[in-house]
Amino acid sequence: MVGLNHFLVLSAVLFCLGLFGVITRKNAITVLMGLEMILNAASLNFVAISRYVTNAADGQVVSLFIIVLAASEAAIALAIVLNLYKNFYNVNIDEINTLKE
Repeated sequence: MVGLNHFLVLSAVLFCLGLFGVITRKNAITVLMGLEMILNAASLNFVAISRYVTNAADGQVVSLFIIVLAASEAAIALAIVLNLYKNFYNVNIDEINTLKE
């Protein structure tokens, strides 16, 4: 039987994989994918805890807001990445420091 511990472990694994992707990658698109995994882990935590602890819809509502936040973050960040590629022909985060000039 699947319980709360299973969901929390899955959420921790998703969070760790997302954090690993954000910290170690140099490509902006893979960093964005890592951020999406972190947000999905938080959403999974809210839904699982609201189901197994409180039996209220609060976790689902917060999860819906997280999904909206992730969608808007993805749209804005991809627009920035496309603009960076158009100007610099590269999406490596290490080479974005030329924007300071």
